[in-house]
Amino acid sequence: MNELKIKLKTLIIETLDLEDISVEEIKDDEPLFVEGLGLDSIDALELGLAIKKAFQVKLDANSEETKKHFSTVNSLSKFILEHQAK
Repeated sequence: MNELKIKLKTLIIETLDLEDISVEEIKDDEPLFVEGLGLDSIDALELGLAIKKAFQVKLDANSEETKKHFSTVNSLSKFILEHQAK
């Protein structure tokens, strides 16, 4: 598992106080919202702020494009890699 995905999963667990879930239990291609982890819109806001702070990326909360990036750990890590390079 690559380092960025481990950091992301750890950030998700710590930010959202998901004490009963381990890094290994979060699948890279599993949906983060509704099914999968079952996160909701408030979780998305908290997670977005944590990601902005941890990875220094700019997020537009109202953008459909941003929502797509938050669908899985894979898509989120790809987004972060692309936007940190800029």
